[in-house]
Amino acid sequence: MAAILGALTYFWPAISVAVAGTGHQLAGGAAGGMAPAAASTTTPFTVLLLGSDDDSKFSADHHLTQSMILVRIDPQSGHVTMLSIPRDLYVPLSTGGSDKIDKAYLYGNADAAVATVENDFHVHVDHYVWIGLQGLVNLINLVGGVDVDVTHPVLDDYYPADQTSQDPYAYDRVALLAGPQHLDGLHAMEYVRSRHDDALSDLGRSQRQQQVLVALRGKLASVGIGDVPRLAEALQGQFSTDVSLTDFSLLGWMLGFARKVNPANIGHVVLLQQYWQSRYVGGQDVLMPNWKAILPLVHQTFPVVS
Repeated sequence: MAAILGALTYFWPAISVAVAGTGHQLAGGAAGGMAPAAASTTTPFTVLLLGSDDDSKFSADHHLTQSMILVRIDPQSGHVTMLSIPRDLYVPLSTGGSDKIDKAYLYGNADAAVATVENDFHVHVDHYVWIGLQGLVNLINLVGGVDVDVTHPVLDDYYPADQTSQDPYAYDRVALLAGPQHLDGLHAMEYVRSRHDDALSDLGRSQRQQQVLVALRGKLASVGIGDVPRLAEALQGQFSTDVSLTDFSLLGWMLGFARKVNPANIGHVVLLQQYWQSRYVGGQDVLMPNWKAILPLVHQTFPVVS
């Protein structure tokens, strides 16, 4: 799901048509009441990437976020850090009470998701980007697929078949062998979404999501002006953001940054088992966060907001 960040900066003139009328201005940063800051060529900024299953089990625009990734971009150094937030992390929600963090968007859409992350992680989010499943599938197909090195087999007998079946509760079998793989949109989605029979469960999925982001970044240069109509169609109804066209007036820099960022300057952070404990709360399996370990790690890259 994180792959939309690079696409946002590189394709912005094209997708302005696709996102017209879908942009959403954040209600105001929950941490300190700060307003979102515009991206610039000098000032680091933070983006919250949200990826939803958007299947028919939920009403329109009320979905769980299967992917939540904080991205810190430093334009001067050219460094990017991606921090994946486990979807089962049990936290106080900005809408009230405590639950899995993936339900923040379900209860209050982007405002609630951003405010929950800001409050719990003590950071400020400048912008958010949301994409649905089919939007990511369409986007990857548009660039001709992605190439990834599968480090270990991905086997899942209970993969949701909501992309290939009319039954939103149906399952499918997914099998991806280890080694170099070229994946179209549907198989890339299976790769980043599957979590059953993975020794790291959701953590393994977080690593795969970041891997696909980097792979997609390498394919962006192949898309030209002739692809504009297909791009707009691919993202229609599957994409939203608070970013306005005026925020991206420095378009020349943004285009170059998206394509030229060195993969060696991309940091990958995943909250492994030392950062949480498995618990059973309210009839569901959750991850209880170890904030004493999590916050120092997060604040190595993302500025502290008290």
